[in-house]
Order: sequence, then structure tokens, then C-alpha cells
Amino acid sequence: MSAPVRPSMNMALIKGLTYVMFAMFAMTTDSVGIIIPQIVKTFRLSLTAAGTFQYATMGGIAMAGFFLGHLADRYGRKSTIVAGLTLFAASSYLFLAGSSFLFFSALMALSGIAIGIFKTGALALIGDISGSTAEHTSIMNTVEGFFGVGSIIGPAVLTRLLNRNVPWQWLYVIAGSMCVLLILTALRVQYPTRTAAAEDTNLQGVMTVTKNRFVLLFSLGAFLYVAVEAAIYVWMPTLFDGYRGSGEWIAVYSISIFFLLRAGGRFLGAWMLTKLRWNAVLTICSGAILACFALSITGGVQWAVYALPLSGLFMSVIYPTVNSKGISCVPKSEHGAAAGVILFYTCLSAVLAPLAIGAISDAMGKPIYGFMLATGFAALLFVGMLLNQFFDPTNAVLGRADETEYQQLASNISST
Repeated sequence: MSAPVRPSMNMALIKGLTYVMFAMFAMTTDSVGIIIPQIVKTFRLSLTAAGTFQYATMGGIAMAGFFLGHLADRYGRKSTIVAGLTLFAASSYLFLAGSSFLFFSALMALSGIAIGIFKTGALALIGDISGSTAEHTSIMNTVEGFFGVGSIIGPAVLTRLLNRNVPWQWLYVIAGSMCVLLILTALRVQYPTRTAAAEDTNLQGVMTVTKNRFVLLFSLGAFLYVAVEAAIYVWMPTLFDGYRGSGEWIAVYSISIFFLLRAGGRFLGAWMLTKLRWNAVLTICSGAILACFALSITGGVQWAVYALPLSGLFMSVIYPTVNSKGISCVPKSEHGAAAGVILFYTCLSAVLAPLAIGAISDAMGKPIYGFMLATGFAALLFVGMLLNQFFDPTNAVLGRADETEYQQLASNISST
């Protein structure tokens, strides 16, 4: 019989597993923009049709988050994470088994469902290993920092594969192999004792969570944030297409610069939140994002080429903090359901916002008009964060969570 894993080592494994998990699936989801041109050439599709890869993945994550998020509460974090990772690994290897656009699209949807399952389990797990709502937010920012690292590594690996004439499907094989290692690690780790979920935890429980006004408010915040971010990584290259000027090299590498600043900013954000109140940080960062977009509209592409990539530095802290606070507004036994609801609105925005921005750009004839809509989203986000700072509606509920939910599990974490 193997010796038990030391508590400190066990906790390190839990955190490491969660960090690598987020980096792993980011390698695939944030590489879709590079895969789509390959699909267009192979199957002779329009950009709209090839965009199915993005919509299928995000749709799968959204549906799994909403309808299956409660599994982490009912059957446990470990079982849910292992199940989701197993499904993701299987779907990743299957990319080598087919050759039709419909087959690949179905696998994209299946991988999205898998991500939705293990991501909600991982998000719920973060609550179990956190000793306070502040620590929860800090860990969430670090997790999203690793997601940012994955979003840089994935496109880089895929570009290298394509340059060597290796099919894009092998990126999924690499991710699937990483997934197998994560599954073996997850099976070995001893998870913290968690608050027992009610016996009837099911979709009805999810519907109850959707009626929580704080979860809905933070879901709206996540929706607006993703709408702003999607404008960057989906439409910024189109806005800069044909640009000639002093910042031409920035335009060429604008997406890479944006992702680098976003990744670095999330690690910086985890530190900032130990020095400032979280709602003040969100107000400052959302205001800086609005300023970047406003400069881009008033100064045109000549200013946008500098301002839009820079916005990644300020975007970095917003989503993980909004996500963390929304989840912390419900008991830990409902963290899976809350994570699923917020994830649903996140992915819904990732589908609807780019479509709306693209439609306005097509109707008006220039992508700058689509960015005017994105600037409107940024303004709404800033106003929401400003109101949150002044009225601080969640102060009482988060305070109670620190006094009850998190303290209750502190002894369980230390003895894990």
C-alpha cells in the first residue's frame, strides 16, 4: 500500500492540476482562429461557415455549463473533473479518425461539452481549497493567468506544426496526451472534504441559482467583459488589415501582444488584489479599457494600433474576479451550479457579440463601426463596475461567506 501524500504536497498537486488544466484547454480554444483558414482552404467554405468551429465549441461549453454544472455539486469535484477530462481526451484523439467538416464540427461541440464539465468542476474545486473570498479571487486570477499562457503556447505550437506541414489535428492529439497525464494526477490526488450537496441537486437547483440576483449581476458583468474582449481577438486583425504607418509592426503582431499582456496582467492582477479592494481594482481596470477603446474610435486606426493591444493588460483581472465573486455569493455546495451559470453567459457572449460586431461592420462598410458597438459594451461595463464600487451590494453576503462557508472548511483543508 502506497504511503499517503503529505498535505502540503497534496495541496500543491491540486493547484498544479487546476493550473495546467486551464492552460491545456486554452491551447485548443484560442487556436481556432489559426485553424479556421486551414478549414476554409480544405473545404472551400465561407468565413461564416468556417466560423462554426468557434460557435460549436462555445455552444458546447455554454450548454454543459448550464445543464451539467450541477454535476460537480451532486457527484463531487473529482468525479466531474475526471469525467470531463476523459471525454476531452477521447474527442481530441478522434480528430485523427475523420476527414469531413461535419465530423470535425461535431468533435468541436463534444470537446466544448467536455470543457464545460471539467471546468465547472475545477471552478467549484477552487472554492474548496480557498480559505477566504479574497484567496478565492487571488487563486482564480492565477488560474486565468495559466489560461493566458496556454492561449500563447497553443497558437505558437500550431503555427510550428503547420510550417512543418503537420495537420492541425495533431494539436488536439498533443492536448489529449496532456489530458491523460492530468487524469492520472487527478486520480492520485486526495481532494478536500467539501460541504455535502443536497440529495436533489439537479437542474432544478441550477434554476434556483439563476434566480440569485448576485449571480445574475456578475453573469451580466462577465457577458459585457467577454463582448469587449471578443472584439479584440476576433476583429482586431480585420481592423488593422491594410494599415501602413509607424506602428505597422505592432499591427502585425497585435494579437500576440494582446495575449502576452493579458497573461502577464493576470499574474499582476493576483498581486494587485492583495493590495487594493477588489471592486476598486475592477473600476480602475474597466475605466482604462474604456479609455483604450475611446482613443481608438476618436484617433482612428493610427491610435487603435497602440491602444487596443494595450487593453489586454487591463482586461486581465476583470473576468476571473467577476467569476470568483459571483461564485462566492452562493454556498459552496452550489459552487458548481453557479460556475455553470456564469460560464453559460460567458460563452453566450462569445458567440453573440462577435456576430453583432461583424454584422454592424458589414452593414456600415467598415470595421471601425463594429468597434463603436464594442466601445458601448466597454462603457456599460465601466458604469456597472463604478456602481458596484459605490454601492458595494455584495459586501454583506461575501462577509458572511468568509465567516461561515470558508472558515468551516479551513480545518478540512489543513488536514487534507
